Amino acid sequence: MEEGITALVGFAAWTLVIALIMVFNRFANSFGGSKIALNKFSPDGEDLPGFGRRVTRAHLNCLETLPVFAALVAAAGLSDQMAILDGTVMFVLYARICQSVVHMTSTALPMVYLRGGLLGVQLVLLISYARQMLF
Repeated sequence: MEEGITALVGFAAWTLVIALIMVFNRFANSFGGSKIALNKFSPDGEDLPGFGRRVTRAHLNCLETLPVFAALVAAAGLSDQMAILDGTVMFVLYARICQSVVHMTSTALPMVYLRGGLLGVQLVLLISYARQMLF
């Protein structure tokens, strides 16, 4: 399987894993001590304590980047330019996973900087792929 396809499937799978964590956390908060009604939740997780809020935001961050990544992998495949992704595309996935883990574990300022740096890695690579395919 092409590296780009592997990274894309991995990115989608990671997004699903975080969704499952988020759903489990939401149920735990609904039926546990918080008793937050399932039909009255905030889609951005603001009604959840700590980890629940962070995992919801990590999931939304994945959803923000996944379509762009998917579009670029699809464009590379459809235009027979998958070689552009080779050697670096797995770093998009690795940076995304690390960014999500950091996001779910801490909101301390150094960790926010780290998250930003990991997002920067992803954006630089995605912009690079788009530029190479266009020019």
